[in-house]
Amino acid sequence: MTFEEYVLTRGPALLRLARLLVDDVHRADDLVQDTLVRVYPRWAKILRTDQPDLYVRRVLVNVNASWWRRRSSREVPAVFDVDVWPGAGDHGAPVAERVALWDKVRALPGKQRAVIALRYYEDLDDDRIAQILGCSRATVRTHAMRALAAMRVELHELEGTSR
Repeated sequence: MTFEEYVLTRGPALLRLARLLVDDVHRADDLVQDTLVRVYPRWAKILRTDQPDLYVRRVLVNVNASWWRRRSSREVPAVFDVDVWPGAGDHGAPVAERVALWDKVRALPGKQRAVIALRYYEDLDDDRIAQILGCSRATVRTHAMRALAAMRVELHELEGTSR
């Protein structure tokens, strides 16, 4: 598989993962581009590992983490634009629930958000997630458990205030 074929077939999935990690459409585009720029020179070597998706996802997660370390990247969008979501014109209960859930995911720390995105949006198992994040399976399960617990608490508090 050539690099161009890989980008054509897996590019949308990489963009979706980046969007889930950074919560900004434009920064997600930049994140995918930075990732592809980094993997292109090593593409022949990456193909020999027989797991190009694993390697590219790991680079994507690492590039995202390093972006936050740079002092010049401390800008955060002030307002979450709900109009970016498909079907945002429909103000029905499913859309409101999806937006509320996404707000809870966005509030999670970076590693927990990465685990939730890789597990529930990319449908990866703990072994793959551990390889991508460079940690143990137990750490992946711990991050998932803590993320889900935090989201349950916030959703429970939200339900308590709406009664």
